This record gives sequence, structure tokens and C-alpha cells, in this order.
Amino acid sequence: METENKKILLVEDDQNFGAILKDYLVLNDFDVTLAKNGMEGFEKFKKDTFDLCILDVMMPYKDGYTLAKEIREKNTEIPIIFLTAKALKEDVLKGYKVGADDYLNKPFDSEVLLMKIQAIIQRKTVDTLADSKQFEFTIGEFSLNSKLRFLTHNDEKPAKLSPKENELLRLLILHENDLMPREIALTKIWRDDNYFTSRS
Repeated sequence: METENKKILLVEDDQNFGAILKDYLVLNDFDVTLAKNGMEGFEKFKKDTFDLCILDVMMPYKDGYTLAKEIREKNTEIPIIFLTAKALKEDVLKGYKVGADDYLNKPFDSEVLLMKIQAIIQRKTVDTLADSKQFEFTIGEFSLNSKLRFLTHNDEKPAKLSPKENELLRLLILHENDLMPREIALTKIWRDDNYFTSRS
């Protein structure tokens, strides 16, 4: 998983914990900007471009929910992870309502946070790739027009693919020389990744 140079905005009012978490993420090849409260966090967010935000919920001047709302007004796509000492269901629901991608209760295992960050960034990257507008591809002696669903070998008559064959081939081409996790095909093509669908 390529995380090098991915930029994270970390907003945490506990300065010791914030510094330790920042160092841990930097050791794992992230570029981290640390802010000590919500107001400072929003100022830093406006001045730079980030790949992900990690926000503490309970902060002075401006809490994590308010900050998340302001971030969402500026950028609807950026992933947000909340860190909180509050494990109440209402707080978790409130976090998701303002646009959280994930939630971690303190204290948490830093490796779990790292896995969540990597999964979210990978998912966003895949979404961007799969939603690209490119529809004409060349694969060796084959050419694919995914808009018309035509697969052509050299100058032979094109073969018409089924909608799912077409989407699957297009996703595989977009992941050329890379692994394409099965879950991506299932969610992008079948809109589902449960056990029965995965047998497809």
C-alpha cells in the first residue's frame, strides 16, 4: 500500500498524545500537519491540501463535529476519522451524520488506526480510478471500447461484451500491473460484497 507523501491533518488538543501520534504516522511515511484545536485545524486545512483528516472530538474553542462540518463545506470528498473518549451511541451517530468515514475510541491500538487510514485512502484512490471517464483502451492486440462494450482483436469483427464482463475488464485494465482486490469488483459492479455475491 503506497502511503508515502499522503498528507494528513491531525487535530488533537492533548499535545503529548498529538505529538506521539504524529511521530508514529510520520514513521509510517505520512506527511502530518498537527493542530492543537479546532480553530487552528480549520486555518491549516484552508491553507493546504490533505488526503485525510484525523479529528479529536472534544476540543476547546471548536469541537471535532463543528470542524468536520466546516471541512465538509469546503471538501465533500476528504476522508475524516474521529478520535474520541466518548463511546456513547449518540456521539458515534452524530459523527457519522457530519460525514465521518470512521470512528476510533480512545485508547486505541495505533496499528488499528494505521490499517483504517490505509483502507480508507486505498478505497478513495480506487473510487477515483474506477470513476474516471476513460473508455477506450488497448491491451496487447486487443482494444476495448467500454462505452459501446466492444472488444476487438486486431482488425477482426468486434465482440459485444455483457455489461458485467465489460465493467470487469475495464477495472482490470485500470489496475494494469497491479492487484485488484475482489471487493472492488464486487462493490463497483455488483454493488454488493456479501458471501453469495462473491461466488460470482
